[in-house]
Amino acid sequence: MSDSANSNDAVVIERVFDAPVNLIWQMWTKPEYFKQWYGPKGFTIPVADMELRVGAQRLICMASPDGSMKMWTIGEYTEIVPGKRLVYTESPADENGNVVSPSSMGMPEGYPTTTEVTVLLEDLGGRTKMVMTHAGMPANSGAGGGWMQAFDKLADHIESVLRD
Repeated sequence: MSDSANSNDAVVIERVFDAPVNLIWQMWTKPEYFKQWYGPKGFTIPVADMELRVGAQRLICMASPDGSMKMWTIGEYTEIVPGKRLVYTESPADENGNVVSPSSMGMPEGYPTTTEVTVLLEDLGGRTKMVMTHAGMPANSGAGGGWMQAFDKLADHIESVLRD
């Protein structure tokens, strides 16, 4: 089940997963899980350096299906409430974690250098309601579609984890 809404300066997606809050939290915060679902269909995550601590940086590399394009992002955790709320910033970067201009990565004019992702989790008695807000992300950037594909991958990964 999913609903999504875009405003001019944010992508907001609400989705309910058939999994407990603790598992959804781990999917967002444990690199070994995060690598399995993040990014649009066909994309992989060869690097997910994530230290879950306010003020700590996260460096992520997302690779295109054929591996010819790698997109790096750097960010910082700004708020962590285990099992409930996760907030981090995100900026385009090079492989060393240096922030680069969005235009150098092929992003359109007006694309922000830094955005903020907020993930809210709510326990629905064994199921989890997740509301993800990517603030600063232009609604027409295509990010909403990418997030929806990632959350489809997340739902599939959850199913495989729960089966094992």
